[in-house]
Amino acid sequence: MISMYTRQEIILKYHVEGKSGRAISRVLCISRKTVQNAINEYQRSLSESGDSKEALHVSLREEKQYDSSKRVKKKLTEEITAVIDNLLAQNLKKRATGLQKQVLKKQDIHILLQEQGFDIGYTTVCGYIKNKSNQVAKEVFIRQSYTPGSSCEYDWAEVKLEISGKQQKFQLAVFTSSYSNYRYAMLYSKQDTLSFMEAHVGFISHCGGAFKEMVYDNMRVAVAKFVGKHEKEPTRALLDLRGYYQFSHRFCNAYKGNEKGHVERSVEYVRRKSFGYKHEFDSIEDASVYLYGVIDRINDTQQQLTGKSANELFEEEKSLLRPCSHPMECSQMETLRVDKYATISLKTNRYSVPEKLVGEFVEVKVYSSKIIIFYHNIRQGSHLRSYGKHQWIIQIEHYLETFKAKPGALANSSALISNGYLKTIYDQYFQQQPRAFIDLLQYCYTKQVDQARLSLTINKLSHHDGFQVNIEAVMALLGNHDDLDIIRPSQKSSEIQAISKQHLQEMAKLLLN
Repeated sequence: MISMYTRQEIILKYHVEGKSGRAISRVLCISRKTVQNAINEYQRSLSESGDSKEALHVSLREEKQYDSSKRVKKKLTEEITAVIDNLLAQNLKKRATGLQKQVLKKQDIHILLQEQGFDIGYTTVCGYIKNKSNQVAKEVFIRQSYTPGSSCEYDWAEVKLEISGKQQKFQLAVFTSSYSNYRYAMLYSKQDTLSFMEAHVGFISHCGGAFKEMVYDNMRVAVAKFVGKHEKEPTRALLDLRGYYQFSHRFCNAYKGNEKGHVERSVEYVRRKSFGYKHEFDSIEDASVYLYGVIDRINDTQQQLTGKSANELFEEEKSLLRPCSHPMECSQMETLRVDKYATISLKTNRYSVPEKLVGEFVEVKVYSSKIIIFYHNIRQGSHLRSYGKHQWIIQIEHYLETFKAKPGALANSSALISNGYLKTIYDQYFQQQPRAFIDLLQYCYTKQVDQARLSLTINKLSHHDGFQVNIEAVMALLGNHDDLDIIRPSQKSSEIQAISKQHLQEMAKLLLN
């Protein structure tokens, strides 16, 4: 079919310039048959109207319409469509029986047709399947109404943040009230059972009570397994939460995120409104504080349909929530053996324990963000939990007795290198005195001197003339003394003499008695 522009050129050259069909064909580089058809159409219009101007006007402005209703498909025969329809029917049956991941795609159907000897193109198959799909009735959505405190929806979302210059993946746990559209969200390192449970405990504590029903999709931390076509068995974690907070639950149908549409939109909205504007933070704690601020602003915003904010509507719900006096404990207990490096292995990562426990079995209480180590029900230490792979999380105070016996092992030990601040102090002031450095660490551990206080003390010494950073000076200042004069070299010897004289006098009295 020629374009309107080409047809206009043919008619103008024939009617105005008086050129023949052969000449027009040669000038426009199109076939003589095409030129002649356009001229015949013009002449037919001229004979019907009897007016050359009207016929010319109609031919130049009206685009030629072709009737394709009676056109017969040359390759898409009834035999081929019957095969395609049968394969599509099998796909529907698979979806209904939970085999949606095993349905045939358009490409698979085309390959099967070719294997059966049918000569048909891939685009033709795609076009037929698309037309067939359009004939299926569209899904109808039913608007829902909720009463205050009746239902709350939960979902996960992945978010990428830059923490201290390093990009990391985090999981955003999002809750949304079905009635008030009140939102709450928390950041976790991993989408696991402990995070799932802690998110619920944190949300219920924040709200002051539990909703009557919680709604979930088919997330693995909530669904243990599928039982039949529509039934799902909840995980032990969800059952524990249900039993403690006394709420019911409902799972959405597979691939029906619209059945919990509030939280589906909240996940996208919260992620975009918060970390779409800012994604760089010094720590995960800073990111969490920022997130809570964004959530507060979102909940204070007036909603279009109600004219009220989520906070205002949520006030109506608070009194209807099921109260709970104490938060539920969310942890897992593991029994692990301490290896020769005085570490335990948890999820490919190693955590140090006191060196006296080498070869013993310890109980480890695992939380989403930390672990606590017990031996015979006595707490032995704790660590922040790492979600990396094959990491060594070491506390140097767990190895002090070994370092006293092997001071040469201190300089290149993982225990020292993993603590950048202590490594800097050692290299600057104690590189030739490893035993003194070990004594200082023992003193700090025994007296519960934290890194901030130790840092302040060393800075105070290093920024005053006439003082050296050594173990005596540091320990003197750490002993609840704020005055540097107590460790001036001129007074140090006299103080030692006075103390020695007092000890000798006391010993003499004992001997005389």
